[in-house]
Amino acid sequence: MNVLIVAATKLEITSDKINDLPILLTGVGMVNTAINLTKELNNNDCDLVINMGVAGCFLDEIKIGDVVEVVEDCFSEIGFEDGESFSEFSDFEIKTEYKIEEKTRLRKVKGITVNTVHGNENSINNIVERLHPDIESMEGAAVFKVCEEMKIPCMQIRSISNKVEKRNKENWNLDLAISNLNIEVEKIISTL
Repeated sequence: MNVLIVAATKLEITSDKINDLPILLTGVGMVNTAINLTKELNNNDCDLVINMGVAGCFLDEIKIGDVVEVVEDCFSEIGFEDGESFSEFSDFEIKTEYKIEEKTRLRKVKGITVNTVHGNENSINNIVERLHPDIESMEGAAVFKVCEEMKIPCMQIRSISNKVEKRNKENWNLDLAISNLNIEVEKIISTL
């Protein structure tokens, strides 16, 4: 099976076992991810894409260091503001939500993909009220979209590095999140 590991940055991949596989480092964000993943899949055969990375979490019951499988993701910012309200476009055929089949025994979560990570109480409350996300990343829905368009199975595995709150890096634990992420992705690879 030809497996492609997709991550935004080299920092998120520490495992020798994972480093033995083909890896695409896309750069941070949905635009970089969409462009670089599309180019990669156009040039190389792939049976499965595994998107791995860290994420912020909206839920208290999911702890920093927990590893989850994102089975639903969306581009949260495609739409328009009308005063205080946000609406998705209804007069264009723009797909913004993606659901995929679960592939692991990890906790299943709903993600949102953002250009700007949330760090303002009002915007956090608004996005939670509007979309009810469990986690947020900057790449996930882009991977889902490209893989759906190219008819290639994929999965998104995320480890929680921080709570979504006013930016406070003292509360983050990137080392724990990345370590746990690599352990779980190794387990997934060993079952393929």
